[in-house]
Amino acid sequence: MRNTLRSLLVAAVVAATAFASSSMAADYKPTVGIQSWTLRNMTFEQVVEFAKKHHITKLQLIGNHMDPKAPKEVTAKKKAVLDAAGLSVYTFGVTGTTLDKEDNRKLFEFAKFMGIKVIVTEPGDYKILDNLEELVKEYDIKIALHNHGVFSPYGNPAVVKSLLKYRDPRMGVCLDVGWIASTRLDVAKVFRDYEGRVHDIHLKDKKVNNTEKGDVATDTEIGKGDVNFKGLFTEMKKANWAGVMAIETDSGAFAGAPDPFVAGAVKFVDEAFAPAQPVK
Repeated sequence: MRNTLRSLLVAAVVAATAFASSSMAADYKPTVGIQSWTLRNMTFEQVVEFAKKHHITKLQLIGNHMDPKAPKEVTAKKKAVLDAAGLSVYTFGVTGTTLDKEDNRKLFEFAKFMGIKVIVTEPGDYKILDNLEELVKEYDIKIALHNHGVFSPYGNPAVVKSLLKYRDPRMGVCLDVGWIASTRLDVAKVFRDYEGRVHDIHLKDKKVNNTEKGDVATDTEIGKGDVNFKGLFTEMKKANWAGVMAIETDSGAFAGAPDPFVAGAVKFVDEAFAPAQPVK
C-alpha cells in the first residue's frame, strides 16, 4: 500500500511539473529591446524619446550614447533621465576590451553603477578573455562575445565554443542572428549547440546572395531575409530563454529612417508568439 501511494505521489508530481512546463511554454514570449546602433544618427535624448514612442523599455547602448569612461556625474545624469522615462540599460556594447585588466575594470564599474547585467564585446586578442573572466567572477556580470560574419575572430561557432568550454558559464555569446545567416549557418542549430551560453541576441535579418566575388549579405526588414526565425523561436521557447532580443540593423537606410523598421520588428515578434486562435 505504501509503495502504491508513493508511486501515485511521484506520478502526480511529474504530471504537475509537465503541466507547468507546458503552460510556461505556451505563454512564452521573449522580451524585445533595441540596440542603439540602430539609432546611431540620434542623440542620447532622441534615443530615449524613440524608445518611449515604440514602448521599448530595454536598451543596449553603444558608446555614441553613453561613455563608460565618462565622469560619474555625467553618467548619473543620464541614468536619472533613463530612470524617469522607465527605461533600463540591460547591456552595453559592442565595446572594446584590452589586455589591461584595470582598464577593463572601468567598464565593469560602469556596468555595476548602471545595473547592466551583460557586457557585449569582441576582444581583439583571445588572451583578453583571461582577465575578463576574472572580472566576471568578481562582479557577477556576464560577458557576451559578439560575432561579425565569417571573417570575425568569433564568426565560427565551433571556435567560440572551444574558447568558452572551460570558462565560467557567465562567459557566453551575443548571438547576432543576421551575421549568423550571412555565413549560411542555421541559427536555430547554432542557438541549440551553444547549450545555454547565449546571453544576448541581436534581432537582425540579412539576405545572402552569391556573386562573382563570393557571398554578399544585405540587411532586410526582420523576417524577410535568410534567418531561420521559426526554428530559432522554437529553440528559444524550448529553453525558456530569458534574455533580450535587441533590434538592430547595419543598414544605413534603415538607420536613417528607423521608425518603420523598428515597428515592423516588434510586430514580427508579436505575431510569431501570438496565442493560437481556436479553430471554429
